[in-house]
Amino acid sequence: MFSFRYVLRETGQNLWRNILLAVATVVTVGVSLAMFGGFMLFQVAVDSATARWQDGVEFIVWMNTDAGTDEDSSVRNQLDESPGVERWEYVDRLQSYEEFKEFFEDTPEVLEIFTAEGVPPYYRVVPTDPDPDGVEELGSQFKGKPGVRTVTFAGDVIRDVQNLSNRAGRVLFIGSIVLLGASTLLILNTLAVAIGNRRPEIEIMRLVGATKWFIRVPFMLEGLVQGLLGAIVAMISNSLLRNYVIDQFSDADGLQLLAGFKVDDAAMLQVNLLVVAIAVGVAVIGSNLAVAMHLNE
Repeated sequence: MFSFRYVLRETGQNLWRNILLAVATVVTVGVSLAMFGGFMLFQVAVDSATARWQDGVEFIVWMNTDAGTDEDSSVRNQLDESPGVERWEYVDRLQSYEEFKEFFEDTPEVLEIFTAEGVPPYYRVVPTDPDPDGVEELGSQFKGKPGVRTVTFAGDVIRDVQNLSNRAGRVLFIGSIVLLGASTLLILNTLAVAIGNRRPEIEIMRLVGATKWFIRVPFMLEGLVQGLLGAIVAMISNSLLRNYVIDQFSDADGLQLLAGFKVDDAAMLQVNLLVVAIAVGVAVIGSNLAVAMHLNE
């Protein structure tokens, strides 16, 4: 059984002897994982912001909180009878309040102001024709009706945000995959250099009967340390992205339609755990390849 202290000492010495390569590896792993994490965070934020506009919903009819049964029935009948409406969904006051709480869960001062009685119910409407002019004309028919508070349209803004997110997401995802491949090769190369530098010592250890794991573990742990340090870099980057970029979209006065553009704590934790898991996977693959290629007995 080899000494844990020995493993740590050898791992530290290996990292220090090849400090420039180790730093380059950590930075590359960190950048690739930050790109992947950024892709995940933006997808979560866009899905959150456009939740009301999924499945072809083009406009929303907001009712007054005190709208009566007759007023509500009038809107329903018009939706049912309109040939321009493919389908609609009613979201009652309690459901609307639950959505409201999800959107503003990170701003408790807003939640303290509103109660379920102050949040209006609404209708999500899917038109038969998504043409913007036709949607505008159809939705305008509900403006000014008794009991209707306002009508909001998805319009080009929401669709452009979704399309931009999809395109940017593909670029970030592909870029992160390429850099993760480069990270694996860098870990492999760093360990190959470390093994080459210690080749005489390794041969002596073999001659005196050291097991293959006694020789291999310090190098494998070195790769794991590089991967985990890269994950830490990525998590710091993702935290900054969330706090100083994504949250600014949600707080911007001119982007009311994207008020829900945010990443909650649970989603952030999931992304960070995934980043760590990928870092470990990359490190394990690179380390095992290096050991298999350069420490064969």
